[in-house]
Amino acid sequence: MMKRSWVLSRPLYPTPVALITSISPEGKPNIITLAEVFMPCVRDPLTIGLAINPTRYSNSLIRATGEFVVNIPTDDMVRIVDYCGTVSGRDVDKFKMTGLTPEVAVKVKPPMIKECPVSIECRLKQVTPIGYHDFFMGEGLAVHVDETILNENKIDMNKAKPLVYNLGEYWTCGTLIGKHGFTHGKF
Repeated sequence: MMKRSWVLSRPLYPTPVALITSISPEGKPNIITLAEVFMPCVRDPLTIGLAINPTRYSNSLIRATGEFVVNIPTDDMVRIVDYCGTVSGRDVDKFKMTGLTPEVAVKVKPPMIKECPVSIECRLKQVTPIGYHDFFMGEGLAVHVDETILNENKIDMNKAKPLVYNLGEYWTCGTLIGKHGFTHGKF
């Protein structure tokens, strides 16, 4: 295998897609699509990272309220996911336009999205400017999982149907090819 030099960009792929909900101080909810700039960072305490350009409406809302919800969409929501990432909540009520259902969260004010099988309520812990983005680090306060995607108390990927992003393209997840630790003692 021969490697060649590549343009300094985002060579890591694929990345999960999330719909991040936030809310204005006046109570107006918003949704932004994030991929490549959304990442689980630490498991304990559950920490989620978001990189959002300072010009984005969601950036100002999360800064103002200190809260957000990470909602994991299914692959059949790809049109909604794309739409929420291409229009501004300053101009459009994305819940109204997409028909998504806001659900009351337990620990934070921004709503969860009912149609997303996983929602993680987060409180903002830190903001760090990085390049042309602000990196928001949030602590997970509550995780909600739709019972229909569970199999033996684990999330069943075939039922959850998560969406991933690959260098400008939306993809579905593939087939299970192994479980963590399956090679232990086999080399």
